[in-house]
Amino acid sequence: MEPELIAYRTKSDRGVKIVPQSRWREWMNETNARSANRCLPLLMANESGWALLNPTAVELTWDGRTHPDGLAVDYGDAGAAAARIVSSDFGSGVATFSVPYLFRTPPGYNLLARGPANWPKDGVQALEGLVETDWAVATFTMNWKLTRPGLTVRFDAGEPYCVVLPQRRDELESFRPAIRHIKADPQTAERTRAWAEGRRQAHLRKFLAEFSPEHEDEWDAWEKQYFKGRYPDGAPAPEHQTRRRLDEFSVD
Repeated sequence: MEPELIAYRTKSDRGVKIVPQSRWREWMNETNARSANRCLPLLMANESGWALLNPTAVELTWDGRTHPDGLAVDYGDAGAAAARIVSSDFGSGVATFSVPYLFRTPPGYNLLARGPANWPKDGVQALEGLVETDWAVATFTMNWKLTRPGLTVRFDAGEPYCVVLPQRRDELESFRPAIRHIKADPQTAERTRAWAEGRRQAHLRKFLAEFSPEHEDEWDAWEKQYFKGRYPDGAPAPEHQTRRRLDEFSVD
């Protein structure tokens, strides 16, 4: 039986939708030749978890004081009709976003609540929390710390403000970390050497392509082996994943 992630509505969901996190980031699409989208680890991290979407655009400005009233929360033209999910509870420029759901995970699973991966915002930092959602009966909040007094930070309507990701409890503690010389694993050492040589050749082709059009067709400065799940010699990796396909939340 597949494990369930349940989101119980408490009173009202305040228009907060929960969706699988998007694969794409605007800043990545705007990189030269969309080059950041060739980085599979970034794309996989982008899709890891379910995102709660901000229902109403809001602007936050911190005046630098530690008192809670040092944070201004402005819903602009939305006024009284705004779904107000942001408050200043802690002070010190911390904006608290309401999470209008009580999450329930299977026994032995926690829920990591964090900001969206690879989603930089100037002047603010997401604060992460790990919750034992297999038994907790209290909801949690999502907090963002403003870092630049006087700078107004905007969260648009539909922008993810919290991402939830189940984690098996005690799994991290079960690992036994160790440092060894790579020569202790000859096969891995040889494959790493081949990868490094391939990368050196790729950078050389890139250099040549910048000065001679005849090398443009040969230019491939980005390594394709990892994206395809193959070792430098062409052998397939034992397991490989290029996308996350998370289910949508069903509504009962």
